[in-house]
Amino acid sequence: MWRRRLGHLRPVVCGVEELRGRRREKEAALRKARREQQLVSKRLLRDDAPDESGEGCVVAILGEAEVQQFLRLAQRGTEEKDRERALVSLRRGLQHPETQQNFIRLEGSMRTLVGLLTSNHALLQLEAARCLHELSHSEQSAVAEACLPATSYLLTYLSGHSSDFIELCLYTLGNLIVESEAVRSQLLPQGIVPAMAACIQSPHVAVLEALGYALSQLLQAKEAPEKIIPQVNNALLITHGALSTLGLLLLYLAGDIQRTEDAGLELLACPVLRCISNLLTEAVVETMGEQMQLRDERVMAALFVLLQFFLQKQPSLLPEGLWLLNNLTANSPSFCTSLLSLDLIEPLLQLLPVSNVVSVMVLTVLCNVAEKGPAYCQQLWRGPLLPSLLNMLAVSDTEVVGQSLELLHLLFLYQPEAVQAFLQQSGLKALERHQEVAQLQDRVHALWQTALHG
Repeated sequence: MWRRRLGHLRPVVCGVEELRGRRREKEAALRKARREQQLVSKRLLRDDAPDESGEGCVVAILGEAEVQQFLRLAQRGTEEKDRERALVSLRRGLQHPETQQNFIRLEGSMRTLVGLLTSNHALLQLEAARCLHELSHSEQSAVAEACLPATSYLLTYLSGHSSDFIELCLYTLGNLIVESEAVRSQLLPQGIVPAMAACIQSPHVAVLEALGYALSQLLQAKEAPEKIIPQVNNALLITHGALSTLGLLLLYLAGDIQRTEDAGLELLACPVLRCISNLLTEAVVETMGEQMQLRDERVMAALFVLLQFFLQKQPSLLPEGLWLLNNLTANSPSFCTSLLSLDLIEPLLQLLPVSNVVSVMVLTVLCNVAEKGPAYCQQLWRGPLLPSLLNMLAVSDTEVVGQSLELLHLLFLYQPEAVQAFLQQSGLKALERHQEVAQLQDRVHALWQTALHG
């Protein structure tokens, strides 16, 4: 966007298309970097009731002999209640990494557990699935890989009728997806994407939350750009209503957050935000157009409810919401319009002091709005934008200052009165401190010349 000429420095007049091209390149780089980040933590569902007998408060580590005994009793016991209790004892033991290792070392243990998972007894099926869920939460890749014989059955059960069972299977699959590329490579040919797509139509919010978690784990794998996304038909998912369904789930979560102070809601919101962000890749946005079905001001309003919640309760999650806001506004004038018409620029500016990472993302969103043209810059300019930008020029972080300079360049290009206001509020003095910073030097001098000479 900026070039240095020999001799005296002068501003480079950048065309709108050149600006857009450079911004698209930057967006692509940001998306790639985002995918390469670590996956979110695994999820563990436990709803153990207190033991009526008062025993079992301390869960013991099970040796191989005990694991074998519980499996044999669960498989061949004469009373169904005894069989169920044996699996409950096994499941509780599997909370320990040592028991998990003993389980996978025991020959035939997974085959027996899969047999119970596919039995005709609903309670045994459920307890077997819970045992698999405990195993899926292991931090050891060998344990996750030992669960591979069960994955095709977990996928089959996603089309079942019990929402609780479907939720459990989704979280188990999501945990297994995290662990290793070998697990993901096995799940793809088994049909994990079509199985997940079928869950989109579920009327149960808990199932949709679990789906958001599992799908986001799959799309964020380090090999996703080369090996997974080409096989994951995002256009098909969107056509089947993935984005609109996840958008609706976002509205539910925002409503719940406004009605309750319960902790933990941010853990539900995070995978939903991330899943929507990952679906909003540039190629999909350009090819699907109107079929995205996310053109709703309520989505923008709900997102800001979540951002305010994160600000108060969990500031570390603000980048998740801002990443989605970036993806929504990057290629959509309608979402930029919503941001302006709902008077959300000032609440967005209030996030700037949180951290340098948050500052960069907020400034990137504002650049998304400004690059849409004069009408957007005119509305953007009506608030406390310039004082906020001058404050950002006072920080020492190069990336924050660089993004501030890019936003000023767009404003100077589309909103001529911004130049005069910048000069009146000692903008040149704010630029002076960055004149000798190598990464910023060209942009500072070009902006300086533009401010003085137009």
